[in-house]
Amino acid sequence: MPDRQQDLKRRAAASFAQSIRAVLWSFFGVRKGKDHERDLAGLNPLHLIVAGLACAAVFIGILLVIIHWVTQTAS
Repeated sequence: MPDRQQDLKRRAAASFAQSIRAVLWSFFGVRKGKDHERDLAGLNPLHLIVAGLACAAVFIGILLVIIHWVTQTAS
């Protein structure tokens, strides 16, 4: 039984990593059709939502750091 639980945890971690990768590709805007179809069939929607929110937060944080840096060096 412990092997089954470890296998489920490993699959969940792999699925979340795949979700992060799918979200990053979608931010970039380039994706192959077959990869898109595979993602739709196999990814957990909850993982996609969490990954999307996390990536959006990181992106906004990076933009804020860049804006702060530019405005500090300009004055």
